Amino acid sequence: MADLISTSSDRLDKPQLTEKLASAAKILTSLIDETAYVGEVYSLGYEEALVQIHDYHRQTVGGIPALSFLIATRIAPSAQTDIRQEDASVILLRVLDKANLPNADEALRVRVENAQRVSGELDKNWDDRGVMDPTTHNLLSYAGVRCRVLGTYYVSIINQGDSPTYRLTFGSDLSNYYPNRGLKVFKPRGKFLEIIANYRGEHADESAASYTVPIGQVRYASTHRPFQQIDGVPVSITPLDLLGQKTALFGMTRTGKSNTTKIMLRSIFALRWQAGGRRIGQIVFDPNGEYANENEQDASGEGLNPEAIKNVWKCGPSENQEELKKEVVTYGITKHKNDPDRKLMLLNFYRDENLQIGKEIINEALSDQGSTIYIRNFTDVAFEEPAQDDPSAITRYRRQVLCYRALLNKAGLQPPDDMSPNTSRLFNQELLQAMEHDAENGLGDTPTDYRYCAQVLRTPNPSWDQLTQAFKILRDYIHDPHGSYNQFDQAYVETSSTGSWADDTLKKILQMYHYPNGSRLIGRVKEQHSSSITSDYAEDVYKELEKGNLVIVDQSSGNPELNKANADRVMRYIFEANQKKFRNAEIPTEILVYVEEAHNVLPSSRELDLQDVWVRTAKEGAKYRIGIVYATQEVSSIQQNILRNTANWFIGHLNNTDETREIRKFYDFADFEGSILRAQDKGFLRVKTLSNPYVIPVQVDRFSIQVG
Repeated sequence: MADLISTSSDRLDKPQLTEKLASAAKILTSLIDETAYVGEVYSLGYEEALVQIHDYHRQTVGGIPALSFLIATRIAPSAQTDIRQEDASVILLRVLDKANLPNADEALRVRVENAQRVSGELDKNWDDRGVMDPTTHNLLSYAGVRCRVLGTYYVSIINQGDSPTYRLTFGSDLSNYYPNRGLKVFKPRGKFLEIIANYRGEHADESAASYTVPIGQVRYASTHRPFQQIDGVPVSITPLDLLGQKTALFGMTRTGKSNTTKIMLRSIFALRWQAGGRRIGQIVFDPNGEYANENEQDASGEGLNPEAIKNVWKCGPSENQEELKKEVVTYGITKHKNDPDRKLMLLNFYRDENLQIGKEIINEALSDQGSTIYIRNFTDVAFEEPAQDDPSAITRYRRQVLCYRALLNKAGLQPPDDMSPNTSRLFNQELLQAMEHDAENGLGDTPTDYRYCAQVLRTPNPSWDQLTQAFKILRDYIHDPHGSYNQFDQAYVETSSTGSWADDTLKKILQMYHYPNGSRLIGRVKEQHSSSITSDYAEDVYKELEKGNLVIVDQSSGNPELNKANADRVMRYIFEANQKKFRNAEIPTEILVYVEEAHNVLPSSRELDLQDVWVRTAKEGAKYRIGIVYATQEVSSIQQNILRNTANWFIGHLNNTDETREIRKFYDFADFEGSILRAQDKGFLRVKTLSNPYVIPVQVDRFSIQVG
């Protein structure tokens, strides 16, 4: 009778759940595998939990590796659960290390005594039943493990009212705990672990929920054996996590950074084939040529390597592959025998539309000469075409440009075949007559040179070499205290409203002819010039990105300084073009930038130039829809402003504590420091993305091209 009363009372106490509440409870119980019970939480705090585990349960679930996930809860999956109750939650734990139970000293003493008893007997171990009695064996089979509290899973109500909807939610902390309440602990495996490894938090883009990309499988440790029962648990990322964000790939050479980068590239490229057909412009700065060229590093054994990312278009629908092939564009400093369609990443410094662009490149090349007055004056020169209704200004501008182009010729930059000098109406006849008069009267230091100069400047179409020599003489004539230039100029000023015949800009350019080192320094940019190019490569690259194409910049053939100069220039163009769109209330182009060997491109940790284009992109890029994926083995070489603005992390093996000290500053990577230092397995990464609230240890799949 008492049992009947008790049962009836229990029924009255239990809440009557609606169908939706009962269904919501299943969302939470889907995390709990009753067959994977391992132990009990005997001490809980806001940061850590201590768990007691018996060897029997440890063995049943395939062991408890360090850094593995455990869950702790008061929910019984087979019982009715009301998600509105405080206990309706699941605490996610990560195993850190052992924890001593209160009887640890006594247990150690017993083990030592038993070990001494079988010392020298090779066919016996100290835990054999013939050595240790069953009761003692059972008691000593309990051990403690120390765990990090990662947070709490619970079910939240999305819509209030008559038709509420429910969602599994993760909070990265504990809102409360009771020290005198027990919690059952389970080891997630299979589908249960898959839910945890692929949970998307509040940062997840709702439009991306249906599109994730598998990147590998859960892997807790370097020692990865089948009986651990975690094989085949897939881990996916949301490609849209990368957009507008900074993504870091850190690890020693040959630990899987490039492989992971290729998976990212492929997943973003493949967005065009998903519902909605989203196209994202991607650009890869490839210092080793492994993305732009077929290579032996990842060879498949079937002739040229089909796994090169330049062949990613093959993953698309078979009927569109000819068009898709055009959506992958390669650039380089030099041509490549296996890439006939490669575009040269050079600039024609002579073209009108490139004059100022080329001048800015020269200014950058001369930036280390800022203490030299004539160089500093020359870098102040800018080419801005005046209004067409000002003939005098146009004449001065044409004269400056002609003098500048002749200087480029003197520096070794070959002029275009279709561009010949034109001196028509540029040189005052009184000036030329004054020079010839000085030559006839033997005035000046080099009177015979003055005659030659006047003859060349009077010729409508002299050669570039003749002009080069003539401008050097013209500079000497203007500065010759014994010549008649000053007399000519005084008369010119009296009849002209534009001041001296030789304006300041012309004088600054002419001064470069006077010093042998002037043209020699300009020659530093010779590798960046091509007389056959008709457009600006930075603008061309941006146009490809606007179309949503993949651009691969092969920098393997250039020197490091030239690589960085090109990368900086293209990055500045991308940043300023998107910034301009933003300021004009237009939607900036979505762009993702990949930087391999980032320590050679990004500013070093010792540089504090906050105006550097890479630092600005790292800080402001999200606003302008520019994301950066950077890879390096030198974490400490990356500027702190960039690290602090990094949202996605892929961490492989690093071999020294200088690098891991930088990593441990972010998220909960401190828990993984020992594993990062020890585990040298290729493709074994610790992954934290924008929409993942915690770090997932992953064995990344090998990149491959799946032909569509």
